[in-house]
Amino acid sequence: MLNEFKQFIARGNVMDLAVGVIIGAAFSKIVDSVVNDLVMPVVGALTGGGFDFSNYFLVLSGNVTATTLAQAREQGAIFAYGNFITVFINFLILAWIIFMMIKGVNKLRASVERDKREGKEEQAPPPADVQLLTEIRDLLRAPRV
Repeated sequence: MLNEFKQFIARGNVMDLAVGVIIGAAFSKIVDSVVNDLVMPVVGALTGGGFDFSNYFLVLSGNVTATTLAQAREQGAIFAYGNFITVFINFLILAWIIFMMIKGVNKLRASVERDKREGKEEQAPPPADVQLLTEIRDLLRAPRV
């Protein structure tokens, strides 16, 4: 059983998946930073300053009197639509970045394929001795009359 586990872990797919998960977690932090540190301040400045989606919520319980999301969650039930807006903006930015990455990879692949095709078309003819041997072979294969 231990040997089977070693074989399973040593497979390329498992290692690729592990690397992908780790990079995805780091990439998620980057996107969160882009949204919270770059996009949201610009949105706040464009909407009159001080605009912060994360503290927008609707009170669902009469016990909630707080003005910040963290305090309101401690006091009772709330509908945190501002947090949803922030997460949705994170998703849109992440989707855009992934779209641009895939578009770039597809363009790179098309370029490599085009170069391969052009390389095959530009192949030099075989040397004279190879051509001569090919002609002799073809003559020997031909039916005799």
